[in-house]
Amino acid sequence: MNKMTDEKKFRIGATVILTILSVITLLPIILIVIASFTDEQALISNGYSFFPKAFSFDAYYYIINQGKTILRSYGITTIVTVLGTLGSVIVTTTLAYPMSRKNFKYSNFLAFFVFFTMLFNGGIVSSYIMWSSIFHIKNTIWALILPNYFLTAFNVFLVRNYYTNNIPEALIESAKIDGASELRIFWKIIIPLSVPSVATISLFTALIYWNDWVNGLYYITKPKYFGIQNLLIKIMNNVQFLKSGSSNLLGVGNIDLPGTSVRMAMAVIGILPIVIIYPFIQKYFIKGVVVGAVKG
Repeated sequence: MNKMTDEKKFRIGATVILTILSVITLLPIILIVIASFTDEQALISNGYSFFPKAFSFDAYYYIINQGKTILRSYGITTIVTVLGTLGSVIVTTTLAYPMSRKNFKYSNFLAFFVFFTMLFNGGIVSSYIMWSSIFHIKNTIWALILPNYFLTAFNVFLVRNYYTNNIPEALIESAKIDGASELRIFWKIIIPLSVPSVATISLFTALIYWNDWVNGLYYITKPKYFGIQNLLIKIMNNVQFLKSGSSNLLGVGNIDLPGTSVRMAMAVIGILPIVIIYPFIQKYFIKGVVVGAVKG
């Protein structure tokens, strides 16, 4: 009875602490949302507040006025996120499989090769030259997919450890005795049993692709290939230019635009899809991280 009581007290205490930490974590996000609906002058005069003195939709009106440009950029980012995540998951899970097989004589070599990339890389300049001059992907949608994020060593080891710790070797051997090929074993046995791990790396990769602006900055100069993050940066720069004295060169003087609230509105637009999707894969994400992180 005492043991159950102690366990119950621990759970109540842990729940209270985690609830408090969760609220603290959510407060900045809530503040960003409120600030995006706050009048620009109120933000300048009173700063950020959970209880602003004046509300305004000017920031969202300004972004909505971009209309077709916003929708096109959302489409580009969605395509890049879907294709990049799908391709990355296929390559990552396929590479992790032979690394997890103890009877594969090159598994240690593959592990060393992948681990080496975590420690050393060629740098930004050499990467830019390679992708631009050799593979010629500059100003194509592939420039937003292939560099930097398509294959990461961390995800490979996460999946490999999941295979090693959760899929019995006897199950694979029995499938081979029944005549199944390695490819059939991989698609019919390994992948269905690895849903938590696949969901975890899918979320990691999708988040990276959705929030990425570096590839667009390096490899994209044509506006039609701007993703949502690069477009929002461009909008913010335009707002700052029009609000600054530099706009006097255009003969229009200083313009009253919601510069600060636009930043907050852009942040809300950027994170909204991820916030919507995350609850549906949360349980797989937690299980995949916990189990995949255990050393095999």
